[in-house]
Amino acid sequence: MSTETAKKPSVLFVCVHNAGRSQMAAAFLTTLSDGAIEVRSAGSQPADKVNPAAVEAMAELGIDMSAEIPKVLTTEAVKESDVVITMGCGDTCPIFPGKRYEDWELEDPAGQGVESVRPIRDEIKARIEDLIASLTPAAK
Repeated sequence: MSTETAKKPSVLFVCVHNAGRSQMAAAFLTTLSDGAIEVRSAGSQPADKVNPAAVEAMAELGIDMSAEIPKVLTTEAVKESDVVITMGCGDTCPIFPGKRYEDWELEDPAGQGVESVRPIRDEIKARIEDLIASLTPAAK
């Protein structure tokens, strides 16, 4: 048995504003993977702050995103990630060979109330659970 620790898989979530979908996805992955996966999120045109309705929707599930700040997408963040998941950023996301890319078609929660954000949040959670299963060996 090797004494080396295997490198954790890393995931980058990208949307335009890094204020809703990508922040919720990152928060779910951080929480649900128990630190087994390195998590990043960024936006091609980051907003000034995280969407308050997204913060509220996540708080309902016991996940605090109130301290999160939208971050700008960098080439380095893409290079350092094994999986890049885009959420409506179109052609503004850099593409590198050897990366796994997924595009999640999700409604944009910008400008919507928490009632409209909940179904988006729940869809993201289901996708995150599938993603964790695909990135971590079965714990059996």
